[in-house]
Amino acid sequence: MPTRQQRLGFIPSILLLSPVLIGVPLYSYREHVYIGYRTTGTFEHARGEDWLWDQVSQVKHSCDELVSRSSNQSGLECEIWHQKGSSSHRFDMMGSRLYKTYVDLGNIVLRLSSGTAESKAHSVLVNAHLDSTLPSPGAADDAIIFNNAEESLQDGSHLFSTQHEVAQTVRAVMNLEAAGTTGRDLLFQATSEEMIEAYSHVPYPFGTVVASDVFSSGIVLSDTDFRQFEGYLGVTGLDMAIVGNSYLYHMRKDLVENIQPGVAQNFGENTLALLLYLSSPPSGATANASTIASLTRGYTKPTTVYFSLLGNSGCASIGLVVLGTGASSISGQGFAKPALAVTLAFVGCLIGSNAVALLMKFVLRKPLSWFRSEYSTMVLYGPPAVLGALLSQLFFSSLTETETFYAILLIQSLLAVVIQSLEIGSAALFFLSASGLLAGLVMDPVFVSVERMVMGASSNPESFKVKEKTQKDQEPEHQPRLSLLTYALALSIPLSISASCAYTTLDFFVPLAGRIGANAPADNLIATIVAGVGALGVPLVVPFVWRFQNRPQTEASRGETGVLKTLIIVMALITAVPIAIFSVREPFDSMHQKRVYVMRTENITTGEHHLHLSTSDGAPGFKELVYEIAKDFGAAVPPSKDSINQDNLTTIVAAVPEPIIMDKYNSDWDPMFPFSLFLRPYKIPLPVDAGYVSPWASAPTTQSGGGNAKFSVTAENDVVDLQAGTRTLKLVVSHPGLIWTVIAFDAHVLKWNLDDSPPDEYTRHHVKEASYYGSDTWSLELVIKLPSLQAGAGDILVNFIGLEEEGMWPGKKAILENYEATGRKGREPGLALTLFSTLDAWFEERTGGKVDALLLGCVAGVQRV
Repeated sequence: MPTRQQRLGFIPSILLLSPVLIGVPLYSYREHVYIGYRTTGTFEHARGEDWLWDQVSQVKHSCDELVSRSSNQSGLECEIWHQKGSSSHRFDMMGSRLYKTYVDLGNIVLRLSSGTAESKAHSVLVNAHLDSTLPSPGAADDAIIFNNAEESLQDGSHLFSTQHEVAQTVRAVMNLEAAGTTGRDLLFQATSEEMIEAYSHVPYPFGTVVASDVFSSGIVLSDTDFRQFEGYLGVTGLDMAIVGNSYLYHMRKDLVENIQPGVAQNFGENTLALLLYLSSPPSGATANASTIASLTRGYTKPTTVYFSLLGNSGCASIGLVVLGTGASSISGQGFAKPALAVTLAFVGCLIGSNAVALLMKFVLRKPLSWFRSEYSTMVLYGPPAVLGALLSQLFFSSLTETETFYAILLIQSLLAVVIQSLEIGSAALFFLSASGLLAGLVMDPVFVSVERMVMGASSNPESFKVKEKTQKDQEPEHQPRLSLLTYALALSIPLSISASCAYTTLDFFVPLAGRIGANAPADNLIATIVAGVGALGVPLVVPFVWRFQNRPQTEASRGETGVLKTLIIVMALITAVPIAIFSVREPFDSMHQKRVYVMRTENITTGEHHLHLSTSDGAPGFKELVYEIAKDFGAAVPPSKDSINQDNLTTIVAAVPEPIIMDKYNSDWDPMFPFSLFLRPYKIPLPVDAGYVSPWASAPTTQSGGGNAKFSVTAENDVVDLQAGTRTLKLVVSHPGLIWTVIAFDAHVLKWNLDDSPPDEYTRHHVKEASYYGSDTWSLELVIKLPSLQAGAGDILVNFIGLEEEGMWPGKKAILENYEATGRKGREPGLALTLFSTLDAWFEERTGGKVDALLLGCVAGVQRV
């Protein structure tokens, strides 16, 4: 007799189904938000480009369907191109000359038009890049939109500008970038009045003239694709970028989950508004005209500043009014003394903040202790800046509040006029600040009257009548005080613009301090910024101090004469507190990480294997970290003869690494040239099995065992003309399995296929390559001058190096994971991945996640051709 089937209860059933109910949505979410590594030349980059082409193809299909169903005869046409090309270009950066060559790189282009020739004659290019850099997955930088090969030094934009069929129709460019993951998109470069006018129509404008001046000055050692469009197409445009939380810029944690919600929406709405404005007819024009078409006649160099309230003529009027008013208001001591007091206060402000920066770096050995919080810099450097300003006033004994107030107003007006004459937009800061000070002074008589009425200072109407000033009234101790309401009004504009500048500037420069080089004066740079924006925001510290200094001692004001010395003592104590706190503060944490650059290099010429390490900041502790790595991972060596004794006769010790010279001849770091010139590297020898056979040194090509180097530099079409004193050749670089190859050599080049003007001297040349996945050969044609007619005088010693396409961690982590998951079957991962797996875990354990390591497997060599 069949038994009745037993059923599980509700709760046990749910528990059994929970892996499916929870696991499937979680896995789907992970796949939904996952952004892979898309370094130019890798397999993943090729997959990313194919995926984007599929997405754009779907857009075109949807567009075509829409047109076929629409009764609107005006038309809509979507055209797409998958551009492929090879070329070369010069790319100077960071004060160094550099050349780029690329093979089979691609761009994906989508053009929207009405289908008519007129609608295609003028276009706006919206640009962003698909690829990500080493070692970042690039969720923000720059997976939000598309072009290609920007991180390999703007090859994609060069390809479009020089070879694409629609490039010559471009009249303006909107370049969309990301140097962070949070906040509004910042307008940091606008190259014409027309584009500034266009930007004024976006719903969420965010741009300061300070950002534009800083970027255009070259202080920031980086660039965007806009450089190629401007240089080769001669067009105007806008450069916009997400800059908040740029601690994650070019880091592993540039992930979807770290992008602030709403960032892409904000960026997209601004971009849409710009496109709608530029493609619409200007006021009074015909319906078929567009704003962008007017740029065919050229564009006007920008003279407008983003938050300017007054034009040049207005600013000039302000200067005249202030000078006229101030001349009659300053006492008989004249302008020189109060102006000197104000100037010295600013100098003292800079000295005070920079003195603390030097103290933290060289005495307490705690540079960058402020790194993990942008605004903590104000806490550390703000008080000493005020202290320095106060100390400077000890040189003066008889100034008045009014005199120093007017001196500040006059100095700021003068600075505004001078800086504006130099065509520097940041002059607007001083114009705006001066306008606030002037407004306060203009309203001061009214404010004083109001204060008297409110405080009951006088019940006699006669006290409000204007009286003729006596000689006694002109003395400093009898000068009337300015109203506190005057200070409130006068400081409102300076504080507002200073706060805006401080937030934007510190948001950018504090994270930047972690990647500008170990020898850069990062602490002094930040201290100077804090002092500068502080002096701009609170310019009335000096008048306020003199408000209470040298006053007559009455019962109501007893003790005010010594207020300056009292304030100095108080500020000295306040300054000491953050110094003590920051002296024990760690600069890095898991979301504000230290950047460490690691390259495991196999030299196929010498057979040596080394681990190269460096960092891009001057924070303490890196040398000790390198020593620990050398101890745990470096090759063991016997002790020196001088240290051998009976106790350590058989002792084996790790080689102690020391900093090595970094210059343009250190080819170990050529993959990162010229940024490598700002690093202080270490070099650790690595152990290698005695039976190791390099997969890069040779690749058999015949049954007899003959072969050729897998990674090689050879000379073809080699012709020496002794009569002309020249050598003509083609350098051929073969690099299967390697990407981002670099060659460096010394020669007097007379002609080559990189550009038309090689340096007319015997010098060092660096040529970098970036190619599409699977393209493994490139060449350089050149004619060199023979240094002499002796045999071999025209030989070129070429240093070459490249990155293993399957040797980057964590970008190629899946290769090792799959190998382990299949029971170590199939092709074995290379030495680099095996080492990096252990080393990355070592970094995580030893530093508590405070280090983001760029881990690259490299192959290098030297070849005389």
